[in-house]
Amino acid sequence: MEHALHQKKHKMIWNLPNILTYGRILAIPAFVACFYFEGEAWRFTALGIFVAASITDFFDGYLARAWSQQSKLGQMLDPIADKLLVGAALIMLVSDDTIHDLSVIAAVIILSREILVSGLREFLAQLSVSVPVTKIAKFKTAAQLAALTFLLLAPLVDNETTYGLVLGDSLLWVAAILTIYTGFDYLRVGIKHLIEEDMKD
Repeated sequence: MEHALHQKKHKMIWNLPNILTYGRILAIPAFVACFYFEGEAWRFTALGIFVAASITDFFDGYLARAWSQQSKLGQMLDPIADKLLVGAALIMLVSDDTIHDLSVIAAVIILSREILVSGLREFLAQLSVSVPVTKIAKFKTAAQLAALTFLLLAPLVDNETTYGLVLGDSLLWVAAILTIYTGFDYLRVGIKHLIEEDMKD
């Protein structure tokens, strides 16, 4: 019985959806390291790592549902992996001046929202309250990943034009607006339950 339980735990921890999530987290240090070396080859490498990590964001959730391999560990790590990847990319792109001027505000909005939502999720979890992920939230994540992909690509393709950078900046602002909108849902639910808890005292 104990051996069977151990095997079941092992399968839950090391199923393919969770492995993809672990891989996304482990890819972040390699992605960041690429920015400390000069040359297009390193930028291409950073772009490749980011795109591969972004693809796993789709497949880990899809496979977990399709194969009935959803786990609490995966549900916890998946959004954390997303936020770490997006946060690392934003910080590195600001540091190398790819994201500059007013677009830095969009980056700050996205980072601030992610920190806020992480705190609210922790608070709501203590109250056994969950906020389902909406289609708009998924579109927000897609917009973030697309924006960052174009911004990583821009220095490699923009020679006499700045189309890649303009497209990346535009998508970054779209993501920032969606970030504010979806963040409001978490804030509204959090404040509602916070007031209810205070009224019980």
